[in-house]
Amino acid sequence: MNFCSQCGNTVRFAVPEGDDRPRYLCDACGTIHYQNPRIVAGTLPVSGTRVLLCKRAISPRKGYWTLPAGYMENAETTEQAATRETREEACAEVALANLYTLIDLPHINQVYMIFRAELTGGFNAGPESLEVALFEEHEIPWDELAFPTIEQTLRHFYADRVRHEYPLHISAINPEDRERYAGSA
Repeated sequence: MNFCSQCGNTVRFAVPEGDDRPRYLCDACGTIHYQNPRIVAGTLPVSGTRVLLCKRAISPRKGYWTLPAGYMENAETTEQAATRETREEACAEVALANLYTLIDLPHINQVYMIFRAELTGGFNAGPESLEVALFEEHEIPWDELAFPTIEQTLRHFYADRVRHEYPLHISAINPEDRERYAGSA
């Protein structure tokens, strides 16, 4: 950030008095510019024993498979964001169940919130997807998943499905963890 969005003057990067981390400060108008993590909301859509995945038509990770998810917009709930993203990416309607995975990615300032969901109708590739398909567990393209968050969510789901219990899974993925995954966060 070079300029204040409030008054247009230049900003400096420093620790404000009484704070514990550096922020962009405008000495002209006194505004402190807080930058906070972005929330990625999405669904794990299920139809019978199959899971719906979308092949990305956009960067990052174009051509790789993912669950329908994207950045939350202002003035919407996480549930609304997850439902909207599913509609946008897979042209699909879902009935949300529980919040299923909450995954922190502090190294890129993101928080993933994925809801289990039941597919309630048809689906088709939206403008951000090259292809949308239902997969049985043995058909999941594990080496072609776009992000570690998606792999982690799917692995939890298949382990939990055996027990018929779907608790909330809270975790974090850090840069050193990424070596375990084919994709990057």
